[in-house]
Amino acid sequence: MEDARQLVSSGSPLEPEIGFSRAVRVGAYVVVAGTAPIGDDGVTVGPGDVYAQTVRCLDIAERALEEAGAGLGDVVRTRLMLTDVTRWKDAARAHGERFAGIRPACTVVEVSRFIDPEWLVEVEIDAIN
Repeated sequence: MEDARQLVSSGSPLEPEIGFSRAVRVGAYVVVAGTAPIGDDGVTVGPGDVYAQTVRCLDIAERALEEAGAGLGDVVRTRLMLTDVTRWKDAARAHGERFAGIRPACTVVEVSRFIDPEWLVEVEIDAIN
């Protein structure tokens, strides 16, 4: 019997346009898509502030995990994608505040840009629950 596929939406207008879900759960696996620092009002949170944007990304991703029946303690891998990797310590501080006791595998990479030029960071998360 195949595991049911659970889709989690954050309500982003980009989800139906691009054709993706904020998170997907199949069996014990929960994956959270690249999560941008978008506020509930649709506006970028913390323009120019990598730390604030990372906190916002993690807030959205954590909520998606919870909606999929998982939590931060189930996270096994994170990815921090930055448009300026020299600012990695700001993103790492926000990451460490959530994951210091969990210590998932983590990758930090630089990307050339995101859909919105105000976004300085996106976060991806994989969990097993």
